[in-house]
Amino acid sequence: MDLDAFDALVRARRTNLLVDTARPVPADLVDRLCSLASWAPNHKRTWPWRFAVVTGQARGVLGEAFAAEMVARSFGDEGKVAKTRVKYTRAPTVLVVGAAAHDKPSLRAENRDAVAAAIEHVLLGATAAGLASFWSTAPLDDAPAVLDLCGFESDVTIVGLIYLGWPTGTVEVPERPPVHVAHVG
Repeated sequence: MDLDAFDALVRARRTNLLVDTARPVPADLVDRLCSLASWAPNHKRTWPWRFAVVTGQARGVLGEAFAAEMVARSFGDEGKVAKTRVKYTRAPTVLVVGAAAHDKPSLRAENRDAVAAAIEHVLLGATAAGLASFWSTAPLDDAPAVLDLCGFESDVTIVGLIYLGWPTGTVEVPERPPVHVAHVG
């Protein structure tokens, strides 16, 4: 791959939730996308990424787990809780992506950064595979029932939820401001 091909892939990636909810994403394709995470930069090689693939009725269970924790913590109004209960059914596959904890605060932060880089690898891979993707944040990044549902350690931080599906439409390309680059030296 040359820089022009990579440039085209990056510019083609869109946040897109216009997906066919009835058409499943093959598990082996999702596993392949998740394997791209291991190529993300990871200072100290802590391998912090955690993935849970949520499909079928488990998407509703995920929503209920988040909603119950929101109610328990008085987090969000009734509308936000109601939306949380159903929103994970908007795509056939939802990846819950977490970052492993670390005793050192600096490495905990670096783990989260590495997971964010890993998520971008997954998003770019999804684009290359012809999938639509949408990176969302969790309503709570430490909900015990969600961590348990996903098989994550109790001290994992949820960095994001990635919706994956086959596109049914395209989204408008947002205008991007120019990037300011300071050349020093």
